[in-house]
Amino acid sequence: MAAFNLTPSDPSTFILMGIPGLEAAHIWISIPFSTFYIISLLANFTLLSVVGKEHTLHKPMYLLLCMLALTDIATPTLVVPKALGIFWFNLKGITLAGCLTQMFFLHMVSVMHSATLVTMAFDRYVAICNPLRYATILSNAQIAKLGLVCLIRAVLFILPLPVFMSQQSFCANHNIPHTQCNCATLYKMACGDITVIKIYTLMLLAVNLGFDLTLIALSYGLIIRTVLRISSKDAHEKALNTCTTHFCLMVIYYTRSIFPNLTYLFGLGIAPHVHVILDDLYLLIPPMLNPIIYGVRTKELRDKVGKYTCCKR
Repeated sequence: MAAFNLTPSDPSTFILMGIPGLEAAHIWISIPFSTFYIISLLANFTLLSVVGKEHTLHKPMYLLLCMLALTDIATPTLVVPKALGIFWFNLKGITLAGCLTQMFFLHMVSVMHSATLVTMAFDRYVAICNPLRYATILSNAQIAKLGLVCLIRAVLFILPLPVFMSQQSFCANHNIPHTQCNCATLYKMACGDITVIKIYTLMLLAVNLGFDLTLIALSYGLIIRTVLRISSKDAHEKALNTCTTHFCLMVIYYTRSIFPNLTYLFGLGIAPHVHVILDDLYLLIPPMLNPIIYGVRTKELRDKVGKYTCCKR
């Protein structure tokens, strides 16, 4: 295939190399990439469509699930099309503006996803611990307001990263050994002093994950205490089933968020191509699994999905 017309000397152009060391296998690697991406889109758009059509699902819990589905659509969409362009057509060029834009939206969507999980934990806390006031505390309008707050929070948290990096100069080697633009790689390529932005990134990671995980742990601690006091076995099982579903989603997300950072910090012996593959899989697999897990474990949603996807006799 003809290579993309790159100008490495242009300071505004970077070259995404794909998966270093596995260039010959790019075509084969693209098969699971595109398969996971298509399944993810189908699953999440199905969920959005079913919730949109079924008025009985217009409840805070399912609206939050739709917010989660939107982030699960956005996350791989920000990475997979460009990665497939590299794998299939050798389109490796990306401008500095494009690189910073991808980095901004990837991190912004991730923070938005985390905030949505916190809101879901609060939703379950109110539903189980204070059910009589649930409709008052968490109406659909309140969920919309919380969603807007989550979005503003994510933008304000992440915006300083691309703004600061846009002011930096980058060294002569503009090759990025990855399928995507990420903070760790751009920081290594910067020629100037980026100590401030590195400290901000670590603080952002600690505050975002630490604060969100603390709120989730607090919510589920109170939920567990309330569930243990429930005498009805059916109510006990229903509450635990709902919490287990949410817990699965959170484990998938926070493993995806924390583990890559730990491997970059401490996994010095891990081969570069393994880093890249793991990074991409963390962006591909959770968005594919989330709607499937929720659809399988939530009877009301499962029945509605079956109503629209199964053939009627």
